[in-house]
Amino acid sequence: MADDSPASHRRDPIKSSVGNVAAQRRRQNAVTVGKERRESLVRAKRLCRVGPSGDGDVPGEENDMVTDEEGFLLDAQTSSAVEDLKSAIAYQGKGAMQKRVNALRELRRLLSKSEFPPVEAALKAGAIPLLVQCLSFGSPDEQLLEAAWCLTNIAAGKPEETKALLPALPLLIAHLGEKSFLPVAEQCAWALGNVAGEGEELRNVLLSQGALPPLARMMLPNKGSTVRTAAWALSNLIKGPDPKAATELIKVDGLLDAILRHLRKSDEELATEVAWVVVYLSALSNFATGVLVKSDAILLLVERLATSNSLQLLIPVLRSLGNLVAGDSHTTSTVLIPGHEITDGVIKVLVKCLKSDHRVLKKEASWVLSNIAAGSIEHKQLIYSSEAVPLLLRLLSTAPFDIRKEVAYVLGNLCVTPTGGDGKPNLIEEHLVSLVQRGCLSGFIDLVRSADIEAARLGLQFMELVLRGMPNGDGPKLVEQEDGIDAMERYQFHENEDLRNMANGLVDKYFGENYGIDE
Repeated sequence: MADDSPASHRRDPIKSSVGNVAAQRRRQNAVTVGKERRESLVRAKRLCRVGPSGDGDVPGEENDMVTDEEGFLLDAQTSSAVEDLKSAIAYQGKGAMQKRVNALRELRRLLSKSEFPPVEAALKAGAIPLLVQCLSFGSPDEQLLEAAWCLTNIAAGKPEETKALLPALPLLIAHLGEKSFLPVAEQCAWALGNVAGEGEELRNVLLSQGALPPLARMMLPNKGSTVRTAAWALSNLIKGPDPKAATELIKVDGLLDAILRHLRKSDEELATEVAWVVVYLSALSNFATGVLVKSDAILLLVERLATSNSLQLLIPVLRSLGNLVAGDSHTTSTVLIPGHEITDGVIKVLVKCLKSDHRVLKKEASWVLSNIAAGSIEHKQLIYSSEAVPLLLRLLSTAPFDIRKEVAYVLGNLCVTPTGGDGKPNLIEEHLVSLVQRGCLSGFIDLVRSADIEAARLGLQFMELVLRGMPNGDGPKLVEQEDGIDAMERYQFHENEDLRNMANGLVDKYFGENYGIDE
């Protein structure tokens, strides 16, 4: 089987033309950007304050911070609660079951009390083997729920605290089964999601122990809270970098239909978690990307983008759309056909995001447009004639640096067709002339002055297009008027050989000894 990771579709992004760079950067940062965005919005690990069944006797406090004195008291109470649990497990007399449940509930209450629960104290007191014992099959559902809840909050702690759950993982996974009491299964999924959120090593342990199939099956019914928790746990479990888990997930019977159903009908909170699953499926697995592209996924993502104003939902939906469009040129050419309703819908929602006040949406929308603009002449003309171009031109001069860089890829790619035999892209003169006349050159020259190597290269590549392609030999004058010569001369002795050669080559070719003599 061929390598299924997106790396097999990545090519060296250092090329000699805007067209090549923009076309080859598809999916380049799909995993890392998605991960950063994911963890900045919602912690990769979540503390459980209210259980799956909606119960919880821990009052919400305005200030979850505890003083040192309160912390010492909390640690002492936790150690005492673990000792009480140990006694309750050993007790065999009348009311033994309720005694265990009460002891578990008290420990759970302490582990839920503050933003930084007394996990270390619980571990030092020996909580894990006791909680594992309480997870044994045949135990009452109330006991299982409280034990899983305790483990969930322990797993939300520091890395070494999360790893302490290793002995509990087989039982947590086993209780995901269809015969389990639903709140117990959901609480176990929550604990496993926290473990998976810790990192690749623990994800691999969970995958090797068979956590993925039962979590996937929990997404199949229309049970909102359960599906939401399972989707969140799965997005942590498949986030890579190995694509095997994502490929395995999309192959689970009924999973694709469930994803589409939840995207179509679910409330925004559930749709958000499902969209993050789509983010990682489409970022990591070419197989999964192909399956999603052939489904109604793109249409449903566009509908969500068009109708929602929730930033929490729009980010993963837009990132998913970007991953699918960036999957391969086949997607752009056969799914986003100019003139078709879905294609017009995509452009409209991207324009909506460019108009947004949220910088993340502007940047993501520009990234998606850069991949569409890397398609056919018809795709370039579609964007060029849309409302996107004036918005992009404004962003190139006014937006924060990271957005300007994404915008530059779109505008640069609108001006070129695939590279010719001489290694230089063929120009679309109408687009180039129009964009330069509308003031984009200064924005690209600003990128040349930046310390960012990728941005500087992009700026130099666009300057090459202007110098070579503007009619009547006007390119050098335009570049000089924008202080482009000074910007290029900064690279005369630059440590980056590629940039140094590009800049010096352009200066020598277009601004050599004979420049200006005719005038």
